[in-house]
Amino acid sequence: MTPLSGIQPIRTEQDVVLARQAVRQVAVACGLRLVDQTKLVTAASELARNAVIYGGGGEMRWETVESGLRRGVRLVFADQGPGIADISQALTDGWTSGTGMGLGLSGSRRLVDEFVLDSAPGQGTRVTVTKWT
Repeated sequence: MTPLSGIQPIRTEQDVVLARQAVRQVAVACGLRLVDQTKLVTAASELARNAVIYGGGGEMRWETVESGLRRGVRLVFADQGPGIADISQALTDGWTSGTGMGLGLSGSRRLVDEFVLDSAPGQGTRVTVTKWT
């Protein structure tokens, strides 16, 4: 498989839609099953929306990755927003810093195979997720 990669700015709700479309295309190209495509697109939608709402906008970097015989898609969402003071609390089902249902981060974590959240107050937020075939 030829590695694929790209960047999608995420500043508006329309950019969230474009990010979802880009993730669907790369997931198909990577050979993810339909159910895994849907899980990855759903996680990407939540994380992109968080970047717009809480981070003031940012970007999504995507790439296809390989590990042995496995192929996958890795997405990195980064913003320069206020950051997350308590990461463990932010990953608790039902906790929200806004008006949402509190399932964005924890729900996204359950939908992917690998999930890394790096954030601190005043430092922005970076979420890296990977879904494997």
